[in-house]
Amino acid sequence: MKKKEFKTESKRVLDLMINSIYTNKEIFLRELISNASDAIDKLYYKSLTDRKVKLDKDDFYIKVEVDKNDNTLTVRDNGIGMNEEELENNLGTIAESGTLLFKEENKNKETECIGQFGVGFYSAFMVSKEIEVISKKFGDKKAYIWKSSGVEGYTIDETTKDDYGTTIILHLKDDTEDDIYSKYTNEFTIEGLIKKYSDYIKYPIKMNLTHEHEDKKSGKTETHVHEEVINSMIPLWKRNKNEVSSDDYDSFYMDKFYDYEKPLKVIHSSVEGKVSYNTLMFIPSKAPYDFYSKDYEKGLELYSNGVLIMEKCGDILPDYFSFVKGLVDTPDVSLNISREILQQDAQIKIIAKSIESKIRKELETMLEEEREKYEEFFKTFGINIKFGIYNGMGQNNDNLKDLLLFYSSKEKKLVTLKEYVERMKEGQDKIYYACGQSIDKIDLLPQTEKLKDKDYEILYLTDYVDEFTLQMLQKYSEKTFANISGENADIDSKEEKEELEKANDDNKDMFEFMKKAINIKGVRFTKKLKNHPVCLTSEGNVSVEMEKVINAMPTDERISAEKVLEINENHPIVNKLQTLYKKDKDELEKYTKILYAQARLIEGLPIDNPTEISNMVCELISK
Repeated sequence: MKKKEFKTESKRVLDLMINSIYTNKEIFLRELISNASDAIDKLYYKSLTDRKVKLDKDDFYIKVEVDKNDNTLTVRDNGIGMNEEELENNLGTIAESGTLLFKEENKNKETECIGQFGVGFYSAFMVSKEIEVISKKFGDKKAYIWKSSGVEGYTIDETTKDDYGTTIILHLKDDTEDDIYSKYTNEFTIEGLIKKYSDYIKYPIKMNLTHEHEDKKSGKTETHVHEEVINSMIPLWKRNKNEVSSDDYDSFYMDKFYDYEKPLKVIHSSVEGKVSYNTLMFIPSKAPYDFYSKDYEKGLELYSNGVLIMEKCGDILPDYFSFVKGLVDTPDVSLNISREILQQDAQIKIIAKSIESKIRKELETMLEEEREKYEEFFKTFGINIKFGIYNGMGQNNDNLKDLLLFYSSKEKKLVTLKEYVERMKEGQDKIYYACGQSIDKIDLLPQTEKLKDKDYEILYLTDYVDEFTLQMLQKYSEKTFANISGENADIDSKEEKEELEKANDDNKDMFEFMKKAINIKGVRFTKKLKNHPVCLTSEGNVSVEMEKVINAMPTDERISAEKVLEINENHPIVNKLQTLYKKDKDELEKYTKILYAQARLIEGLPIDNPTEISNMVCELISK
């Protein structure tokens, strides 16, 4: 028995491969099972192309065995097997892939082999101190055994084997404080790994599983061992949609993604083209418990020909659709040699763009055809759509603007921007909106009265990101957005504007005095109010609501909107103010502070000097 050195690479390369390429030791079993599946594929393909070979696809299998006494894990297959030369080339040469060669030789024929790089087998050295490979090629009489303890090299000798195929025996490493290798002799651990990574290998993966039953007569516990098929084999997403029931989808989703509720929407599609893939995605009914926490990780599961490659592939899913759960199965993505990490390439970008478009179109269809269901979705995940617009800095506007919903003062329900624009009054050039903590509070804002009297529709914005979203949109269907608490929300006629301008000019000295008393941008009359005496209006890009949102954030950043105290020109308070300006400016200062405090309270802003304001109110009441 002569020990041989690995041909093309040094001991250091193998050492780096074992310790650096793979970051997750448990994937070794995925690699061995994938290789076994490839070996069966090759023999099955031979049976289709060689009339002398008569094999039934149902006879193929992969067998996984654990032995706690010997501390070994064994993977068997009845695939094509290897002769001495192939053992030398495939296992003695690092990064030599028999599967890749097979695919290249049959590039114009239908093959779906998984292995590509010839390094997956060596991942078994992460958990093994010695590996034995016993193989007999289909049609040959001789069998061979390949042995290696890793970097020291390997041996190949003739041996006996009754049937064709390959048996890989892993002599597991001894346990350490950091790594428990003996767990890979636990049948339930191995069963879990098969289900996790190789559930959709198309050949049955068999294991002997131990079950305990209590004998009712004797009361004794009896142990039975049964051979069971562990994997599902046929992925749900590769089945025809007509063959899959809603119960099938619901069960798959709830089992796989640990949800107690059925999904709100199922998206099942198959795409063929430059990049082909199958996808099965779900929109949850409720947000996951950690959805709005920093621990939540977006992404779809990525499979390559039914083998799990990544549990969370974030590159495929845009942030604004991070609530979507599901998977993508494609033979076309480029993987690195460990098959653990996705390469950043054109295929991924194509898949990501296609999936984004598919999800968006499904949401648009839901909005159009299942309005009640869409509104349920939007109440849960609509904030993601809004952030998609805001964070996208305008790039996502066209894709997402028609998915937005806001509460309508006229319809008393959620409406789209398109619906708002379609019923705008003739000559109306602005989309009016108002911000606040709740619909009820917004509905009581003084600024809403006159707009509603003139039959203008107002959108009520209750999420802190809403106004930022509309500012990022800037326009919808060539209509600009106007905050009814902003300076550009007037609905006055030309004559009314001229009349108001004259009144403000006539009282400019009084307003200047009042402005200094409360230290704000300005004070003026307005015609936008009906019954209320005062309101606050903001000038510039920062609104009162933005000030509240930003200042509430746990940062040191503080901003202040440029506020104007507007006084209802037709309210009786006007005469009082004008009289005080002429006769008692000290009293006017008190009135001004009280009116400003009222306006701040209406807008939900804090009062800096509540005690002073309270004393002034009591003083005025007692007179």
